[in-house]
Amino acid sequence: MSAAIKLSVVILAIGVLASSLSGCTVVLQKRHTSDMEKIASLSAEIDRLKMTEEEYLKLQNAYNALEKSLRKEIDEKKVKLGLEEKGLVITFVDNVLFDAGKAKLRVDSYSILDKVARVCRQNVRDRQIGIEGHTDNQPIKYSGWKSNWELSTARATSVLHYLIQKDISPERLSATGYGEFHPVASNETAEGKQENRRVEIVILPERMPKEKQGSEGKYVK
Repeated sequence: MSAAIKLSVVILAIGVLASSLSGCTVVLQKRHTSDMEKIASLSAEIDRLKMTEEEYLKLQNAYNALEKSLRKEIDEKKVKLGLEEKGLVITFVDNVLFDAGKAKLRVDSYSILDKVARVCRQNVRDRQIGIEGHTDNQPIKYSGWKSNWELSTARATSVLHYLIQKDISPERLSATGYGEFHPVASNETAEGKQENRRVEIVILPERMPKEKQGSEGKYVK
């Protein structure tokens, strides 16, 4: 990590720490140790995600906004948030957006997607957004789809069209159907299959040119 990025991380960590310790009396040595731990943690997280410090802060800001807006849905385990190497991932689990075997958005899903669209417009209005459809490995039998490929792709496209209606520029959007081939849990159990039936909206980070990346994929200047 460059000296500039390290300095920014130090400033961020100290700011967070100062806020959290407001009004408290803390032994200097303990505070110093805590400072170092926070700095090391932030530095490691940025390296893990292979992002610039500026990009990490932008996505973290969007994460915080989504977490606040979707608190009810997160608490009810309808939505999950995660900062991953591929970006800020918003996961809609199982039948939150769609009825079984369907690709038409449920009416009660509109308000949830509206919250996501608002953050995409306000907090990350210059970032690309990928929508991914996923299924379990249960073969299609009665819903009329040729396979899980078609179902997952149709669902991702339905979300894409809805976001366009909510003033997200089409140039920012893409839709992909992965069928059953990117599971996050075992398809051997009902619980695992439920986790695999999902739609993910991914706010993609801005990547640095490859010539500015180190041999192990870490960003260098």
